[in-house]
Amino acid sequence: MALKIIVAGGFGVLGRAVCATLAEEGHSMAVIDMAAAPEGFGGIALEGINLADEAAVISAYATAAQAMGGIDAVVNVAGGFLWETVADGSIDNWDRMYRMNVRTAAISSRAALQHLPSGGAIVNVGAAAAANVLTGMAPYAASKAGVMALTEGLADELRPRGIRVNAVLPTILDTPANRKDMPDADTGNWVRPEAAAKVIAFLLSPQSACVTGVGVKLSLAG
Repeated sequence: MALKIIVAGGFGVLGRAVCATLAEEGHSMAVIDMAAAPEGFGGIALEGINLADEAAVISAYATAAQAMGGIDAVVNVAGGFLWETVADGSIDNWDRMYRMNVRTAAISSRAALQHLPSGGAIVNVGAAAAANVLTGMAPYAASKAGVMALTEGLADELRPRGIRVNAVLPTILDTPANRKDMPDADTGNWVRPEAAAKVIAFLLSPQSACVTGVGVKLSLAG
C-alpha cells in the first residue's frame, strides 16, 4: 500500500536514508526542511522552512497535502546535538536543544493532525542516550526525553482517532560527522542510517497497526 508521507527535516543524513527507503517501497514523499534538496531528489521539496515556526509549518503541510492528495504519515527527523557540561555550558543551549528537538516535533505533529486520517502514523526520532545520561549529555538528553514524552502523550491522545505515534531511539548514528568527531570511538554499537530508516518505514506501515506509544531502541550497526 503506497502512502503519502511527510519527512520533516529530510535532507540530513538520516532523512535522506529515510527518503531512499520510502521511495524504494513505492511511497510518495514531501520533505519539509530549512536546507535545500540534494541533486536528484525525486519527491516534493519545500525548502527554507523553519520547523520551529508553527505558521510556516502549517502552511507547508497544507501545500504538501494539496500536492500529494493528502497526508497519511509523518516522520519527524529534524533535530540537533551538542555536548557540554551543566556547570561550564550555556543555559541558552538548553533552550536551543528544546527548540531543535522537541518544539520542531511538536509543531510538525500538530500541523499534521489537520490532515492525518484514521490509520495514520507519526514517527519521532528520539535517542537512547535519554535513558542513560552521561557527562556532557544533559541538555541533549533532556530534549530527547521530551521527544519520548511527546510520543507517549500524543499516542494516548490520538488512540481514539486511530492514529499511531511511535519513536525510534538510536544509540549513535553512523555518520561521517560522528566518525570525524569521535575518531577513537568503538562504532560497533552505532546505527547505520539505512537500518534506522527500515525501522521507521515499518512503524509508518499498516504492518505496525497494533504498535503505538512505543520507543524502539536501535543499537546495532550490522
